[in-house]
Amino acid sequence: MPVEPWRPAPGSATGIGSMPGEDPVQATRAVFDELPDLPHLPELPARGPGADLVGRTAALLPGLHVDLQPSGWRLVDRPGLDERRAHSLLARDLDALEEVAAGYRGPLKVSLAGPWTLAAALRLPRGEPALSDRVAGSDLAAALAEAAAEHVAEVARRLPDTEPVLQLDEPSLPAVLAGAVRSTSGWRAFDPVPSLTAQTRLSETVSAVDAPVVVHCCADRPPVGLLAATGASGISIDLGVVGSAADEELGAALEAGVLLLAGVVPPLQGALSAPADTVGPVRGLWSRLGLDPGALAGSIVVTPTCGLAGAGPEYARTAMRLARNAGRLLLDDPEG
Repeated sequence: MPVEPWRPAPGSATGIGSMPGEDPVQATRAVFDELPDLPHLPELPARGPGADLVGRTAALLPGLHVDLQPSGWRLVDRPGLDERRAHSLLARDLDALEEVAAGYRGPLKVSLAGPWTLAAALRLPRGEPALSDRVAGSDLAAALAEAAAEHVAEVARRLPDTEPVLQLDEPSLPAVLAGAVRSTSGWRAFDPVPSLTAQTRLSETVSAVDAPVVVHCCADRPPVGLLAATGASGISIDLGVVGSAADEELGAALEAGVLLLAGVVPPLQGALSAPADTVGPVRGLWSRLGLDPGALAGSIVVTPTCGLAGAGPEYARTAMRLARNAGRLLLDDPEG
């Protein structure tokens, strides 16, 4: 179960995590300008290795070390340049956050890779994904639980007036469940992970953090019921790839008090809809489920469908502003 029921201000919007550019102060200011109700710590992968989600998370794992190989991040015996770079980049991000968020009071979201995405992405010393070794995967999950708790505590120490919220990113979870994660050579796929095993490991990470946790999966076929059953306070998905197929699971989650972070704003350059049209899929879901219209704005947070790293800076601002305006439209006009 969640640490406690958690709700941001009704009509809130937030981002997923990644942003374009290389300047952490500039990116953080854009987030706080456009998403004042639920800002987040940006990730800036354009800065290179160590600024990416997996590198940032791996560098925080206590007792474990990583370096970067052509196949991706790999577990090694001792710290090296790649790991030190990842630590340095995160320290700069937190310094920028501390500068920009001075005086801010309210929820503040930070992100790390979830245990299954980490196990699929991190390589063992011999080169195969950690997912291939049950013991290694278990050790990795235990280290992640400790790292997540410490990361949230560090944000709280730096910004004591904020309310940290942790987002666990699990884009690889559907592939893990489907047995679609392949060996480094590509010649074989690893066995599917049973849903109960996946849920249990995610639940252990969620319960290790003394703060609300949101689990995010922007991949096709997100396992909505599994995500909602982890004890997370919220689930974050792309409504465009879910359609009505997950209505039953979404309805059960919402009735159980799980917050839905609804991805409805396109993350890449292109034509954007008006706020009323953007939030149309949210209203459609609510209507199909037959839920109380007056509860809509307090149960939904509007987001882009995925990170904004592939967009230009101006588009990123526009997309975040659209998410904010769409969220507030739910609050101003709950009946639609």
